[in-house]
Amino acid sequence: MKPPRVLIAIMGLDQHEVGAMAAARILRDAGMEVIYSGRFNMPPSVARTAVDEDVDIIGLSCHSWEYLYYVDELLDLLRAEGSDIPVVVGGSVVTPADEQDLVSRGVAACFGPTSTPDGMVAAIQGLADQRAAAGA
Repeated sequence: MKPPRVLIAIMGLDQHEVGAMAAARILRDAGMEVIYSGRFNMPPSVARTAVDEDVDIIGLSCHSWEYLYYVDELLDLLRAEGSDIPVVVGGSVVTPADEQDLVSRGVAACFGPTSTPDGMVAAIQGLADQRAAAGA
């Protein structure tokens, strides 16, 4: 089975890049292929990059609360493309209440400040495996 391709992006004006780079390294070291789009992305560019790069998972690094406002647009754009790429959200500001809200809105998984690298890798690998089993 091929390794999962994961797009890591930071949306809006969030400039906190260290967490995204750490997540990218953790996933890469776990054998995943990582495409890092950096800071200052908006939902249309994240969706387009994800589709163009044929990724298995979109990971949003969040260290400001802008993702709460942008995630619906991103999910809508992916649906409009006919894409079933799961979106995961991670960062120091992700609260349990935010996680509950985001999952109810269609986000596949959330990783807050107490998440472990092993847990993050296992969850992302599981999502990629589910998607592959479904034939995507």
